Amino acid sequence: MTVEITYHGHSCFSIRTDQAHLLIDPFLSGNQYADVSPDEINPDYILVSHAHGDHLGDALPIAKRTGAVVISNFEICNYLTDRGAITHGMHLGGERQFPFGAVKLTIAHHGSSFPDGTYGGNPCGFLLRLEGKTLYFAGDTALFYAMGLYGAEGIDVAMLPIGDNFTMGPKDVIKAVEFLQPQTAILMHYDTFDVIAQDARSVANAIAEQTHARPVLLAPGESLTA
Repeated sequence: MTVEITYHGHSCFSIRTDQAHLLIDPFLSGNQYADVSPDEINPDYILVSHAHGDHLGDALPIAKRTGAVVISNFEICNYLTDRGAITHGMHLGGERQFPFGAVKLTIAHHGSSFPDGTYGGNPCGFLLRLEGKTLYFAGDTALFYAMGLYGAEGIDVAMLPIGDNFTMGPKDVIKAVEFLQPQTAILMHYDTFDVIAQDARSVANAIAEQTHARPVLLAPGESLTA
């Protein structure tokens, strides 16, 4: 049993198992680094961490075209349900067993508003238990001490932002990796906009030197098997 993680740029990932195809934060339209278009991807489930346009992205048109179930916070799910999507609303700390595995919504210290400025509920990350593996998608977040509690559960792969300005940056991600203790750390949420440009290779080298995790930089379209 394997879990294949494919990066689509910014914070968007496909996760494929024998049970399902999950798509996280599908910011594809308007993302110059995306390797696929919204019409080329066919998930079974879409996970949305918060309502900002570079994360909610193309969730609605993809969900309506494919019939994929959107998993997110209650407010985002209400917003998408009203517009014709199939959803499953959750909230922070809640965990649910789905046909493909378990999803738990985790804390993310950030904001969440729809493109028109209306409230988008609490931002979140995701702990995913799939095929005997535990994956942590941090979403857009600052460093926070409770990451150590997630790390105590045993994380195989963590997906962590490094762009700074809006999220953790290069210094704080080192501490996040120390708290989380993942076997592998995939870096995300950098370079898409000038304000979050980073020397990702330098950040990866620092993680390798200062922690026990294996840092991974994926180009859009590249995959990793957990």
